[in-house]
Amino acid sequence: MTTSISKQFDLTPLDNNRLANLCGSMDDNLKTIERRLGVKISYSSNEFKVMGEPANCEAVIALLKNLYIETATVKNELKEITEKMVHLAILDAKVLEQEPTKVDVDFDKLVTIKTKRGVVKPRNPNQQSYVHNIMSNDISFGVGVAGTGKTYLAVACAVEALEKQEVRRILLTRPAVEAGEKLGFLPGDLSQKVDPYLRPLYDALFEMLGFEKVEKLIERNVIEIAPLAYMRGRTLNDAFIILDESQNTTVEQMKMFLTRIGFNARAVITGDITQVDLPRGAKSGLRHAIEVLDDIPGISFNYFESKDIVRHPVVARIVDAYDAFEQKEKRLKDEKRNKAALDAMDNQ
Repeated sequence: MTTSISKQFDLTPLDNNRLANLCGSMDDNLKTIERRLGVKISYSSNEFKVMGEPANCEAVIALLKNLYIETATVKNELKEITEKMVHLAILDAKVLEQEPTKVDVDFDKLVTIKTKRGVVKPRNPNQQSYVHNIMSNDISFGVGVAGTGKTYLAVACAVEALEKQEVRRILLTRPAVEAGEKLGFLPGDLSQKVDPYLRPLYDALFEMLGFEKVEKLIERNVIEIAPLAYMRGRTLNDAFIILDESQNTTVEQMKMFLTRIGFNARAVITGDITQVDLPRGAKSGLRHAIEVLDDIPGISFNYFESKDIVRHPVVARIVDAYDAFEQKEKRLKDEKRNKAALDAMDNQ
């Protein structure tokens, strides 16, 4: 049985604006930390007290001190502590609390991209392994549910490789597969119809490099963002290539993409095999590649689960609920099929 303890600490230097920013409106940030890490937080001015299990208290103290440092003013502008920052800080705290032996601190040095929000780094052991594989293999697959950072970390690695001049360009691509809506009914020319499919890739680049720099690199063709269909017939040398949403490739498209890779090129393929938007009966190129390429040297696979999700915690619960429902449906179908088979044998 774990004993509850109480720990006191100060946040220095004293700055009421920074403290208000840290605690959030109506102490919302502190309430989120309390709920997620199972502690009780109280404070008076910059003197804080945390009550809970010892490991949780230590994690919360480190979390609050780190967030307080992040609130420090830059050029007299207070950096706002957002809900996302609190969520990611909690994930870091849980890694420290629950899995200290699995976290290799050297992995934190693998991704050193300076962004407007700080350094991009893996948030859990699976992300650490994923980044390590991207940097040590020619082709890397990141397979798993939405919100696990597959695309974001791949783009971060691509930006780092470009800034270190390990590659001369970045190429980002997705299959333009309709998810319910019909492309032909969307307004605009082909480019305007396809751009929304590539928006997550743009967003990651803008966050890491800034809007103006990304626009300049796109103009110079150092960064190219294009639908997968545009890859046919090309050989991609000295490039970092990311194929996003690869579950929506056909077997032929996946083979076409993989055979585009040239000298001094790295490729990362990301996708979620639970969200395939291909026509009924068409086999996903990602599923097929997992079966065919599993044991090929120079190709790595990382599989992400709901526990790896770094979005809002409700996303993990949604994914788990869908998985449980699908397993239940499958079990009922199997039972029905077995019963029908037994009935058929009895009637013979």
